[in-house]
Amino acid sequence: MMATPALGRRLVACLLNISEARRKDLVETVARAAITDGNGTRREGSTVLNIFNDFDYNRSVITIVASIDLIREAVLSACERACALIDMTAHAGVHPCMGAVDLVPLYPLGEDVGLEDCGREAQALAYDLTQRVVGTSAFFFGWADSPRHRGLAQRRKEVGWFRKDLDISAIKPDVGSHPIRRYGLTGVGASPYVMNCNVTIDTEDITVGRGVAAALRESSPGGLPGVQVLALPHEGAVEIACNVESVQGEPPASFADSAARWPTFSIAGRRFCHAPASLITARVAELAGRNGVGTKGTALVGFTPLECRRLAERALALGIGEFWKQQHKVFM
Repeated sequence: MMATPALGRRLVACLLNISEARRKDLVETVARAAITDGNGTRREGSTVLNIFNDFDYNRSVITIVASIDLIREAVLSACERACALIDMTAHAGVHPCMGAVDLVPLYPLGEDVGLEDCGREAQALAYDLTQRVVGTSAFFFGWADSPRHRGLAQRRKEVGWFRKDLDISAIKPDVGSHPIRRYGLTGVGASPYVMNCNVTIDTEDITVGRGVAAALRESSPGGLPGVQVLALPHEGAVEIACNVESVQGEPPASFADSAARWPTFSIAGRRFCHAPASLITARVAELAGRNGVGTKGTALVGFTPLECRRLAERALALGIGEFWKQQHKVFM
Protein backbone atom coordinates (compact mmCIF):
# COMPACT_ATOMS: atom_id res chain seq x y z
CA MET A 1 0.00 0.00 0.00
CA MET A 2 1.35 3.42 -0.92
CA ALA A 3 0.68 6.25 1.49
CA THR A 4 -0.63 9.49 0.06
CA PRO A 5 -0.58 13.06 1.42
CA ALA A 6 -4.33 12.70 2.05
CA LEU A 7 -3.72 9.63 4.22
CA GLY A 8 -1.14 11.50 6.29
CA ARG A 9 -3.75 14.14 7.07
CA ARG A 10 -6.06 11.48 8.57
CA LEU A 11 -3.60 9.57 10.77
CA VAL A 12 -4.24 8.67 14.41
CA ALA A 13 -1.77 7.14 16.88
CA CYS A 14 -2.52 4.86 19.81
CA LEU A 15 0.16 4.33 22.44
CA LEU A 16 -1.31 1.12 23.80
CA ASN A 17 -0.16 0.34 27.37
CA ILE A 18 -0.34 -3.32 28.36
CA SER A 19 0.64 -4.90 31.70
CA GLU A 20 3.34 -7.24 30.43
CA ALA A 21 6.99 -6.77 29.46
CA ARG A 22 8.79 -9.87 30.67
CA ARG A 23 7.52 -12.21 27.94
CA LYS A 24 8.78 -10.77 24.68
CA ASP A 25 6.94 -13.22 22.46
CA LEU A 26 3.63 -12.38 24.14
CA VAL A 27 4.11 -8.63 23.68
CA GLU A 28 5.03 -9.05 20.01
CA THR A 29 1.99 -11.30 19.51
CA VAL A 30 -0.20 -8.47 20.81
CA ALA A 31 1.55 -5.99 18.50
CA ARG A 32 1.11 -8.24 15.46
CA ALA A 33 -2.62 -8.52 16.18
CA ALA A 34 -2.91 -4.82 15.31
CA ILE A 35 -1.56 -5.39 11.80
CA THR A 36 -3.04 -8.79 10.93
CA ASP A 37 -6.59 -10.13 10.78
CA GLY A 38 -7.93 -13.26 12.47
CA ASN A 39 -6.42 -15.43 9.72
CA GLY A 40 -2.97 -13.88 10.10
CA THR A 41 -3.31 -11.91 6.84
CA ARG A 42 -1.65 -8.50 6.74
CA ARG A 43 -4.09 -5.72 7.66
CA GLU A 44 -3.54 -2.92 5.12
CA GLY A 45 -3.21 0.65 6.33
CA SER A 46 -1.89 0.03 9.84
CA THR A 47 1.60 -0.14 11.30
CA VAL A 48 3.29 -0.69 14.65
CA LEU A 49 6.07 1.85 14.87
CA ASN A 50 7.58 0.96 18.21
CA ILE A 51 7.46 -1.38 21.20
CA PHE A 52 8.90 -0.11 24.48
CA ASN A 53 9.28 -2.67 27.28
CA ASP A 54 10.33 -2.16 30.88
CA PHE A 55 11.12 -5.27 32.90
CA ASP A 56 10.86 -3.70 36.38
CA TYR A 57 7.59 -1.97 35.50
CA ASN A 58 6.33 -5.11 33.70
CA ARG A 59 4.68 -2.76 31.25
CA SER A 60 4.93 -2.29 27.49
CA VAL A 61 3.89 0.58 25.24
CA ILE A 62 2.98 -0.36 21.66
CA THR A 63 2.74 2.51 19.15
CA ILE A 64 0.00 1.71 16.61
CA VAL A 65 -0.81 4.14 13.77
CA ALA A 66 -3.56 4.03 11.15
CA SER A 67 -6.09 6.37 9.57
CA ILE A 68 -9.08 7.46 11.65
CA ASP A 69 -11.16 4.99 9.59
CA LEU A 70 -8.97 1.99 10.49
CA ILE A 71 -7.51 2.72 13.92
CA ARG A 72 -10.38 1.27 15.97
CA GLU A 73 -10.24 -2.22 14.49
CA ALA A 74 -6.43 -2.33 14.65
CA VAL A 75 -6.35 -1.36 18.32
CA LEU A 76 -9.32 -3.57 19.23
CA SER A 77 -7.58 -6.60 17.77
CA ALA A 78 -4.49 -5.89 19.86
CA CYS A 79 -6.62 -5.37 22.99
CA GLU A 80 -8.47 -8.66 22.44
CA ARG A 81 -5.19 -10.52 22.13
CA ALA A 82 -3.76 -8.86 25.24
CA CYS A 83 -6.86 -9.78 27.26
CA ALA A 84 -6.56 -13.39 26.12
CA LEU A 85 -2.90 -13.65 27.10
CA ILE A 86 -2.46 -11.49 30.23
CA ASP A 87 -3.95 -12.52 33.59
CA MET A 88 -3.89 -9.69 36.13
CA THR A 89 -4.23 -12.12 39.04
CA ALA A 90 -0.62 -13.14 38.32
CA HIS A 91 0.79 -9.70 37.49
CA ALA A 92 3.65 -8.09 39.41
CA GLY A 93 5.51 -4.86 38.65
CA VAL A 94 6.53 -1.59 40.31
CA HIS A 95 4.53 0.64 37.95
CA PRO A 96 0.91 1.29 39.01
CA CYS A 97 -1.63 -0.42 36.77
CA MET A 98 -5.22 -1.59 36.85
CA GLY A 99 -5.78 -3.60 33.70
CA ALA A 100 -4.29 -6.21 31.39
CA VAL A 101 -4.88 -3.48 28.82
CA ASP A 102 -4.12 -0.58 31.11
CA LEU A 103 -4.39 2.43 28.82
CA VAL A 104 -5.78 3.08 25.32
CA PRO A 105 -5.11 6.71 24.34
CA LEU A 106 -5.89 7.96 20.84
CA TYR A 107 -3.94 10.97 19.51
CA PRO A 108 -4.71 12.83 16.27
CA LEU A 109 -1.65 13.20 14.03
CA GLY A 110 -3.16 14.60 10.82
CA GLU A 111 -4.69 18.00 10.12
CA ASP A 112 -8.03 16.51 9.09
CA VAL A 113 -8.59 14.67 12.39
CA GLY A 114 -9.91 16.51 15.42
CA LEU A 115 -9.97 15.69 19.11
CA GLU A 116 -13.72 15.23 18.89
CA ASP A 117 -13.22 12.60 16.17
CA CYS A 118 -10.77 10.69 18.33
CA GLY A 119 -13.06 11.03 21.33
CA ARG A 120 -15.92 9.37 19.44
CA GLU A 121 -13.63 6.60 18.20
CA ALA A 122 -12.35 6.00 21.74
CA GLN A 123 -15.89 5.70 23.09
CA ALA A 124 -16.84 3.25 20.36
CA LEU A 125 -13.66 1.27 20.94
CA ALA A 126 -14.41 0.89 24.65
CA TYR A 127 -17.97 -0.28 23.99
CA ASP A 128 -16.79 -2.74 21.34
CA LEU A 129 -14.11 -4.14 23.65
CA THR A 130 -16.58 -4.82 26.45
CA GLN A 131 -18.86 -6.58 23.96
CA ARG A 132 -16.11 -8.72 22.44
CA VAL A 133 -14.34 -9.61 25.70
CA VAL A 134 -17.00 -10.27 28.31
CA GLY A 135 -15.79 -9.15 31.73
CA THR A 136 -13.75 -6.17 30.56
CA SER A 137 -14.62 -2.64 31.66
CA ALA A 138 -13.33 0.87 31.04
CA PHE A 139 -13.29 4.45 32.23
CA PHE A 140 -13.08 7.44 29.89
CA PHE A 141 -10.69 10.39 29.91
CA GLY A 142 -9.98 13.40 27.76
CA TRP A 143 -12.26 13.94 24.76
CA ALA A 144 -13.84 10.52 25.28
CA ASP A 145 -15.10 11.80 28.64
CA SER A 146 -17.87 13.92 27.17
CA PRO A 147 -18.81 16.60 28.01
CA ARG A 148 -16.41 17.10 30.97
CA HIS A 149 -13.13 16.20 29.23
CA ARG A 150 -11.44 15.28 32.50
CA GLY A 151 -7.73 14.59 32.08
CA LEU A 152 -6.06 11.22 32.59
CA ALA A 153 -4.38 12.17 35.89
CA GLN A 154 -7.70 13.29 37.38
CA ARG A 155 -9.57 10.20 36.19
CA ARG A 156 -6.85 7.90 37.52
CA LYS A 157 -7.16 9.49 40.95
CA GLU A 158 -10.94 9.20 40.85
CA VAL A 159 -10.91 5.46 40.10
CA GLY A 160 -8.10 4.77 42.59
CA TRP A 161 -5.35 3.91 40.07
CA PHE A 162 -2.61 5.00 42.51
CA ARG A 163 -3.92 3.04 45.52
CA LYS A 164 -2.23 -0.24 46.47
CA ASP A 165 -5.12 -1.43 48.67
CA LEU A 166 -7.83 -0.85 46.07
CA ASP A 167 -10.80 -3.23 45.83
CA ILE A 168 -11.15 -3.16 42.05
CA SER A 169 -14.53 -4.91 42.12
CA ALA A 170 -16.01 -1.89 43.93
CA ILE A 171 -15.25 0.51 41.05
CA LYS A 172 -18.15 1.64 38.87
CA PRO A 173 -16.76 1.89 35.32
CA ASP A 174 -18.08 4.13 32.56
CA VAL A 175 -18.71 1.13 30.33
CA GLY A 176 -18.80 -2.62 30.93
CA SER A 177 -19.44 -4.75 33.99
CA HIS A 178 -17.87 -4.23 37.40
CA PRO A 179 -14.15 -4.95 36.97
CA ILE A 180 -12.91 -8.48 37.61
CA ARG A 181 -9.32 -9.24 38.59
CA ARG A 182 -8.63 -11.31 35.47
CA TYR A 183 -8.88 -8.28 33.18
CA GLY A 184 -8.88 -5.35 35.58
CA LEU A 185 -9.94 -1.89 34.40
CA THR A 186 -8.90 -0.09 31.20
CA GLY A 187 -8.54 3.66 30.65
CA VAL A 188 -9.75 4.68 27.18
CA GLY A 189 -9.56 8.22 25.91
CA ALA A 190 -8.39 10.84 23.45
CA SER A 191 -6.21 13.89 23.83
CA PRO A 192 -3.48 15.88 22.14
CA TYR A 193 -0.33 13.77 21.90
CA VAL A 194 1.32 12.69 25.16
CA MET A 195 5.05 11.95 25.14
CA ASN A 196 6.75 9.88 27.85
CA CYS A 197 10.11 11.08 29.13
CA ASN A 198 11.83 9.17 31.95
CA VAL A 199 14.91 10.53 33.72
CA THR A 200 16.89 8.27 36.06
CA ILE A 201 18.52 9.85 39.11
CA ASP A 202 21.51 8.19 40.78
CA THR A 203 20.02 7.23 44.12
CA GLU A 204 17.90 4.49 45.67
CA ASP A 205 16.24 6.99 48.01
CA ILE A 206 12.63 7.14 46.84
CA THR A 207 12.03 10.12 49.15
CA VAL A 208 14.47 12.21 47.10
CA GLY A 209 12.73 11.05 43.93
CA ARG A 210 9.31 12.01 45.24
CA GLY A 211 10.59 15.46 46.12
CA VAL A 212 11.92 15.91 42.58
CA ALA A 213 8.63 14.65 41.11
CA ALA A 214 6.55 16.98 43.28
CA ALA A 215 8.54 20.05 42.23
CA LEU A 216 8.53 19.08 38.57
CA ARG A 217 4.84 18.34 38.01
CA GLU A 218 2.51 20.91 36.49
CA SER A 219 0.39 21.39 39.62
CA SER A 220 3.33 22.67 41.69
CA PRO A 221 4.56 26.30 41.76
CA GLY A 222 7.32 26.50 39.20
CA GLY A 223 6.38 23.12 37.70
CA LEU A 224 6.47 22.43 33.98
CA PRO A 225 3.17 22.90 32.08
CA GLY A 226 1.67 19.62 30.89
CA VAL A 227 4.05 17.43 32.89
CA GLN A 228 2.62 14.71 35.17
CA VAL A 229 5.21 12.82 37.22
CA LEU A 230 5.79 9.66 39.26
CA ALA A 231 8.97 8.64 41.11
CA LEU A 232 9.47 4.88 40.90
CA PRO A 233 12.25 2.46 41.94
CA HIS A 234 13.98 1.25 38.81
CA GLU A 235 17.04 -0.93 38.25
CA GLY A 236 18.70 -0.01 41.53
CA ALA A 237 18.00 3.71 41.13
CA VAL A 238 14.95 5.99 40.97
CA GLU A 239 13.22 6.92 37.73
CA ILE A 240 11.39 10.22 37.37
CA ALA A 241 8.68 9.01 35.00
CA CYS A 242 6.98 11.89 33.16
CA ASN A 243 3.84 11.99 31.05
CA VAL A 244 4.41 15.06 28.89
CA GLU A 245 1.00 16.33 27.81
CA SER A 246 0.63 18.77 24.94
CA VAL A 247 -0.80 22.15 25.92
CA GLN A 248 -2.83 24.44 23.68
CA GLY A 249 -1.31 27.67 22.42
CA GLU A 250 2.21 28.93 22.20
CA PRO A 251 4.95 28.00 24.69
CA PRO A 252 4.38 29.66 28.09
CA ALA A 253 5.85 33.15 28.33
CA SER A 254 7.80 32.17 31.46
CA PHE A 255 9.87 29.83 29.28
CA ALA A 256 10.38 32.23 26.39
CA ASP A 257 14.03 32.74 27.28
CA SER A 258 14.72 29.04 27.75
CA ALA A 259 17.47 27.58 25.60
CA ALA A 260 15.24 24.58 24.87
CA ARG A 261 12.70 25.21 22.11
CA TRP A 262 9.19 23.90 22.75
CA PRO A 263 8.10 21.74 19.77
CA THR A 264 4.77 22.84 18.25
CA PHE A 265 2.15 21.16 16.05
CA SER A 266 -1.47 21.66 14.96
CA ILE A 267 -4.69 19.70 15.42
CA ALA A 268 -7.59 20.75 13.18
CA GLY A 269 -6.27 24.31 13.08
CA ARG A 270 -5.50 24.53 16.81
CA ARG A 271 -1.92 25.11 17.90
CA PHE A 272 -0.28 22.92 20.57
CA CYS A 273 3.17 22.57 22.10
CA HIS A 274 4.93 20.37 24.65
CA ALA A 275 7.85 20.67 27.03
CA PRO A 276 11.04 19.39 25.37
CA ALA A 277 12.91 16.42 26.81
CA SER A 278 16.06 18.53 27.17
CA LEU A 279 14.25 20.96 29.48
CA ILE A 280 12.78 18.14 31.57
CA THR A 281 16.20 16.52 31.89
CA ALA A 282 17.82 19.82 32.90
CA ARG A 283 15.12 20.54 35.49
CA VAL A 284 15.42 17.05 37.00
CA ALA A 285 19.19 17.46 37.18
CA GLU A 286 18.78 20.81 38.93
CA LEU A 287 16.25 19.50 41.47
CA ALA A 288 18.16 16.29 42.19
CA GLY A 289 21.41 18.24 42.45
CA ARG A 290 20.01 20.17 45.41
CA ASN A 291 20.16 16.84 47.26
CA GLY A 292 23.64 16.01 46.01
CA VAL A 293 22.25 13.50 43.51
CA GLY A 294 23.22 13.27 39.83
CA THR A 295 21.34 11.90 36.82
CA LYS A 296 22.12 8.69 34.93
CA GLY A 297 20.23 9.20 31.69
CA THR A 298 16.97 9.98 29.89
CA ALA A 299 14.73 7.58 27.96
CA LEU A 300 11.96 8.60 25.58
CA VAL A 301 9.09 6.13 25.17
CA GLY A 302 8.16 6.34 21.51
CA PHE A 303 8.40 9.61 19.63
CA THR A 304 7.45 13.25 19.54
CA PRO A 305 4.18 13.99 17.62
CA LEU A 306 6.01 15.14 14.49
CA GLU A 307 8.35 12.13 14.54
CA CYS A 308 5.40 9.78 14.98
CA ARG A 309 3.61 11.14 11.92
CA ARG A 310 6.76 11.21 9.78
CA LEU A 311 7.67 7.62 10.60
CA ALA A 312 4.08 6.42 10.12
CA GLU A 313 3.89 7.99 6.67
CA ARG A 314 7.16 6.28 5.76
CA ALA A 315 6.05 2.89 7.13
CA LEU A 316 2.70 3.02 5.34
CA ALA A 317 4.31 4.17 2.09
CA LEU A 318 6.61 1.15 2.20
CA GLY A 319 3.86 -1.21 3.38
CA ILE A 320 5.75 -2.11 6.57
CA GLY A 321 3.56 -3.34 9.40
CA GLU A 322 6.29 -4.52 11.79
CA PHE A 323 8.15 -1.22 11.62
CA TRP A 324 9.34 -1.64 15.24
CA LYS A 325 11.81 -4.27 14.05
CA GLN A 326 13.55 -1.63 11.96
CA GLN A 327 13.62 0.78 14.88
CA HIS A 328 15.50 -1.74 17.04
CA LYS A 329 13.67 -0.50 20.11
CA VAL A 330 12.31 -3.69 21.64
CA PHE A 331 14.04 -3.72 25.02
CA MET A 332 13.77 -6.68 27.38
